[in-house]
Amino acid sequence: MDFTLTDEQRMFQKMFAEFALKEVQPLAEHIDRQEEIPASLFQKAAEQGFLAALIPEEKGGAGLDFVSYCLLLEELAAASMSFAIAVNVHNVLAVYPLLTFGTDGQKARYLNALAFGECLGAFALTEAGAGTDAGALATRATRDGDGYLLRGSKHWVTNGALAGLFVVFARTEEGISAFLVDRDAPGLKVGYREKTLGLRGLTCNTLYLDGCRVPAENLLGEAGKGMRVAGRTLDVTRVALGAISLGGARAALEAGVQCSIEHEQFGGPIALKQIIQKYVADAATEVEAMRCLVYRAAWLVDQGQLDTYTASVVKLFASTAAFRIANSMLQVHGGYGYMKEYAIERMYRDFRALEIIEGTSQIQRFLIARKIYKDRKLEIQP
Repeated sequence: MDFTLTDEQRMFQKMFAEFALKEVQPLAEHIDRQEEIPASLFQKAAEQGFLAALIPEEKGGAGLDFVSYCLLLEELAAASMSFAIAVNVHNVLAVYPLLTFGTDGQKARYLNALAFGECLGAFALTEAGAGTDAGALATRATRDGDGYLLRGSKHWVTNGALAGLFVVFARTEEGISAFLVDRDAPGLKVGYREKTLGLRGLTCNTLYLDGCRVPAENLLGEAGKGMRVAGRTLDVTRVALGAISLGGARAALEAGVQCSIEHEQFGGPIALKQIIQKYVADAATEVEAMRCLVYRAAWLVDQGQLDTYTASVVKLFASTAAFRIANSMLQVHGGYGYMKEYAIERMYRDFRALEIIEGTSQIQRFLIARKIYKDRKLEIQP
């Protein structure tokens, strides 16, 4: 099996790396300390086509294949994980389900604004009592004439303060359904922003739906088939998160190697010490393993062959490996690694979230085990 990048993908990779180095990396500390991503950075990303990455060219987008899209995320994450995740939430958690399940009318109404950065997208599934157990959500949508009235609240809505379009999941008579909800929809209120340990540039808000009126034509996919929309979208975003983990881990490793060369103890650079070499070698090995898993899964997305098992394997391994690498590279830095003047401190806080967002490591392990036992005719429960 040949996973050599095409000439076009290599060209994209170089362009993405140059953008990340020039436009994103100089702002990484600002994003963390000021707890915001400058609007100008989103605009520059839109001008490069990054907010239209997955939209076909004939619909005004960049038309990237998913392998190329993961190359974009890897480079952005190496510069700022907050920005990479914000871009991915827009592209995969909002644009992707619209492209995959939306009607022609819905696409005509929303794609242009999403493509050109006039409107950011967000995904509203999680609730106070329905996080890992998404099927327990309590938000309800009742039919009211030519529309629906949504009542409930959503938590941890990434891009919440910035989004112009939300993909919202609610319980209808037919079961859980998905809706496209405009920011200015009557009865919708973007509430409190959560303060976080890491990924401080992300806006994670509570979304209140108090009789929020949504036209019937904004039903995304079939009524009662919302978990199919959520499941397929989450599978794809877990691969994307693998690429983000890879980019971040690569940057952490580079920071650790540079520190080991510059920092001297006992008469020479600490890179001469076997324990430091072990940290570096183990981290490099995990980065290479992550790369193989992520890009194989991205290729499967392009072939239409991605399954939940593979997505969960990628997400579990990449997120846990990235945090191990951040931890070991912080150790390489010694006391300096605990100081805010060094980027590894920010990386360490950012990476801790990777095992929680888009499905915890615990639920990924369940999904992997469920597939293994199901193949042997045994059904297991969380």
